[in-house]
Amino acid sequence: MASVSPRPGAAKGDYPWWLVALVAIGLAIAVVIAANDIYAQVFGVILKGLWVTIFVTIVGFALATLLGLGVALLGLSDHAPLRQVARFYTEVIRGVPILVLLFYIAFVGAPALVALANLVIAPLVAAGYVEPLLVRDVSLMWRAIIALMIGYSAFIGEVFRAGIQSVDKGQVEAAKALGLSRTQRFRLVVFPQAIRVILPPLGNDFVAMVKDSSLVSVLGVSDITQMAKVYASGSFRFFETYSIVAYVYLILTIGLSVALRGLEQRLRRGIER
Repeated sequence: MASVSPRPGAAKGDYPWWLVALVAIGLAIAVVIAANDIYAQVFGVILKGLWVTIFVTIVGFALATLLGLGVALLGLSDHAPLRQVARFYTEVIRGVPILVLLFYIAFVGAPALVALANLVIAPLVAAGYVEPLLVRDVSLMWRAIIALMIGYSAFIGEVFRAGIQSVDKGQVEAAKALGLSRTQRFRLVVFPQAIRVILPPLGNDFVAMVKDSSLVSVLGVSDITQMAKVYASGSFRFFETYSIVAYVYLILTIGLSVALRGLEQRLRRGIER
């Protein structure tokens, strides 16, 4: 769910009644879950996958952010070949659906990576120092994390690129005149200003990854969605199960969206000062 930004024509004192309504509905559902044994049982089962969802999202997003920053810096390089490599990577990855990327990384990329690693450590294996790697040594959860990292890095790279390019070139030239190196200009002048532009869309991508993390269930990773699938297929309580799943995801995404809106408003006030 994208972060909620105030409408251009909305009054500054426009009270968020929509949020009050959502909180009231959420509390009412919580009471139903606590009072109903079936819903309480479903909720308990689904919560077992919550930490997997959180872990996959946080680790995948952190790695995607680092990779995306690297792609953005390549795209802004003074060397044309590096810029072309970054553009090639971005366009290819953005053109592949996340679900297809998950399957590709899990069943094509991981075996290829293991084969490459075994080729590198072949002398050590021959000498008896290490055992050759097996495909099953790479867990499905980490294959899913790598797929999310690669898939989101292309989008995050574009966010970083746009944010960095939004910094006035005159300030960069002034930093050059002061004798700052390229690294110092980026660290002290460009990035502190660009981060104000980068954070809102970066936050939106984080919320989107929370939702897209549900796709890892197709690999059998025991996240919220997978726990729900297993429980529903055994109990045939599809309505109760997937209603709770939607409820949990809404709590996560709306909570993050509200927090991001508050952060965005604080940044805006900081700029106005």
